[in-house]
Amino acid sequence: MPRFKAYNYDQNAMVVINYQDQLQPGTFEHAVHYLIEHKLDLSVFHPKYRNDATGRLAYDPAILLKIILFAYSKGITS
Repeated sequence: MPRFKAYNYDQNAMVVINYQDQLQPGTFEHAVHYLIEHKLDLSVFHPKYRNDATGRLAYDPAILLKIILFAYSKGITS
């Protein structure tokens, strides 16, 4: 089982932004979050990670996919 960096949408940043509060129901961002967290099986990416026992923690593919889809939705392609 690969090891990923833990993420928590309920955490507060130094600017006191609660990311869970920013995901308003009915928005594109909320839909992407819901689909990736609840509907997609991202286990196909897990065999690529070989950090079960050693190595640095990796970013969760779910977070990376959310970033890519959000950026594409805003026209950012690089």
